[in-house]
Amino acid sequence: MKKLTKEQKKQIDDLYNMTNKLTNDMTTNIINKDKEEKKKAKERQKRIKQRKKTEKDNKDKFDFDTETVIGITNKNNRNNNKNSNKNKTTQPKKMTKKQAKIERKKKKIKKILKLIILIALIAGGICFALISPIFNIEKIEVTGNNKIPSETIISLSQLENGQNIFRFNKNKTVEEIKTNAYIENAKISRKIPNKIEINIEEREATYNVEFLNGYAYINNQGYILEKSEQKIEKPVIRGISTEQEQIVEGNRLNDDDLEKLETVIQIMNICKSYELDTKVSSIDVTSKNDYILEMNEEKKTVHLGNDSNLNNKMLYVPAILTENKGKEGTIYLNGDINNNFKPRFREKV
Repeated sequence: MKKLTKEQKKQIDDLYNMTNKLTNDMTTNIINKDKEEKKKAKERQKRIKQRKKTEKDNKDKFDFDTETVIGITNKNNRNNNKNSNKNKTTQPKKMTKKQAKIERKKKKIKKILKLIILIALIAGGICFALISPIFNIEKIEVTGNNKIPSETIISLSQLENGQNIFRFNKNKTVEEIKTNAYIENAKISRKIPNKIEINIEEREATYNVEFLNGYAYINNQGYILEKSEQKIEKPVIRGISTEQEQIVEGNRLNDDDLEKLETVIQIMNICKSYELDTKVSSIDVTSKNDYILEMNEEKKTVHLGNDSNLNNKMLYVPAILTENKGKEGTIYLNGDINNNFKPRFREKV
């Protein structure tokens, strides 16, 4: 076995010494930490003891709020006693069954008395309104009327100045006013204390219906408004089927004529779009398969056929009128325009 040199021995010794030093340092650190922890624990125990001692001293002190001293009144207790006494006095006493029954009867009687007083006041108010001259009619105003004079409408209403404003039935009065065929509807308003307003919606005559030796004026809904020997400046409808006995003011044309009237209105609306409505003097509705227009100013008669393709048929009329101005004759549009039918004009010989 080889011997160690001096240098090697020295290195080993240095290593040994270093190891011992590290071990000693670590041991010292552990001991110091243990001492610090023990010191902290002692200080913590000391603080706890001090806190407990302080709490004990506070308990031993005299408390004026909870303790009673002879000859001294505790203000807090006195105030508490007052509040408790006050609460006791304010609490309602519990009623017996008999007292509760009496109380319920009293309330019921009070309600009945209030109801009687209310009814009496209402009845008194109604009597006052019906008797007092304050509510007598002094003015009757009519609005919305153009054809029928206000005097006629007031006469129909049977309302008079000096009459009590509440002493008439509005619905009944409206029905009386509507007996005039020109009046479609009426609305009556009471303006307290002494004024009546009557608002009128009138029907407008749009056609003459020829019957016997006279005319009946009708509106677009087919209501007969008036009969006269003279016609108004409106187109004449010929060939109606309504019975002569039914041509009475306020009546309406029969269902067949109402259907034809719808077609007439459609024709006139189309004519208006071509500015021809004022040229139409009459429309013959005898046959639904051939509506015939008379244009007296143009000396022309127009056969439209049935009510199909009316707009397309009327499209040819302005041009034919222009081409044959001043000539008397007949325009034939009573074929199927969509099936190679050609409108034509035949001059009267």
